[in-house]
Amino acid sequence: MKKLLTLCSVVLITVFQVSAQKYFTKNGIISFSAGTALEDIDAINKSATSVIDAATGKIELAVLIKGFEFKRDLMQEHFNENYMESSKYPKAVFKGSIAETINFNKPGVYNATVKGIMEIHGVKKETIAKGTIKVSAQSVQVISVFNLNTNDFKITIPGVVRDKISPLVKVSVNCNYTPFNK
Repeated sequence: MKKLLTLCSVVLITVFQVSAQKYFTKNGIISFSAGTALEDIDAINKSATSVIDAATGKIELAVLIKGFEFKRDLMQEHFNENYMESSKYPKAVFKGSIAETINFNKPGVYNATVKGIMEIHGVKKETIAKGTIKVSAQSVQVISVFNLNTNDFKITIPGVVRDKISPLVKVSVNCNYTPFNK
């Protein structure tokens, strides 16, 4: 009887630990493209921080605006000073949940939708994005491509460059998470 009780306790503790698992990254890759036929405007940030709670499906992601790198220094300077006002609004944050139930204990590729609040440039907006979640024994990878509209976040594009900058920004997310151990 004592062995059975011990075995049941070990199984319950293991199940609780797996279901309460969190996954973390501090080097997620966020890139965007906002160019037109007249100008290529692409940037990448390789230091997004994100956490996924496997038990609840909650996901949070934060990225420093000044961490976006452009091919040209002047473009990066204008992005930070004129458009994003990164001294005033230093980061972009997404807080939401995975709509589908993902079995983080079973390796595979899952189609997923995240719904939540995106905050950029001091403006919060409900956002929905589709993507894939790749679960392996050692890690979780989240990949998504979606569009954001600069007007939704009160990012003004001056008339003089309106033909060069698209108000519809294509955002790509690629985050590789590992189990978070306290």
